[in-house]
Amino acid sequence: MKNNIVLIGMPGAGKSTVGILLAKALGKNFVDSDVLIQVREGKTLQQIIDENDYLHLRQIEESVLIDIEGHNLVIATGGSAVYSDIAMTHLARDGTIVYLETQLHCLRERIRNYDSRGIARRPKQSFEELFAERTALYRHYADITLPSEQHSPEDMVAAIAEALVGQRGLTPT
Repeated sequence: MKNNIVLIGMPGAGKSTVGILLAKALGKNFVDSDVLIQVREGKTLQQIIDENDYLHLRQIEESVLIDIEGHNLVIATGGSAVYSDIAMTHLARDGTIVYLETQLHCLRERIRNYDSRGIARRPKQSFEELFAERTALYRHYADITLPSEQHSPEDMVAAIAEALVGQRGLTPT
């Protein structure tokens, strides 16, 4: 029974903020995969990238994501989760994938620390290039896509709950 909700989207889309509020509203546990990575490694995401490289961070992320087990979870994934088909297939097994779609101009306003935020990207890859590359992947994996840039986190919670009505095994509370 699919009763997890998995939030995907670019850094700055609001996955963590919306995820906490959504978990509270629906009576679910909240899991933030970026926090799991940092706790497991004892380092920030940026430190992992600085000490190794972005591919190493993606490997750690995949491992953390496939270790997530449980039901009645709201899972906020890192922005690069969609690079791992294994991880996304694992998350989709028990969850509905919700893409918080945010336009590039809005993300640019929200992400002011692109070079130090711990974003898994190729060296010298621009934010615009990363956005274009990931958008196709987000759309590929999403069961539900919701535009997020014009809405408050509370409005996004309501929109997600409404979109989940009719989804197999999920009902809003």
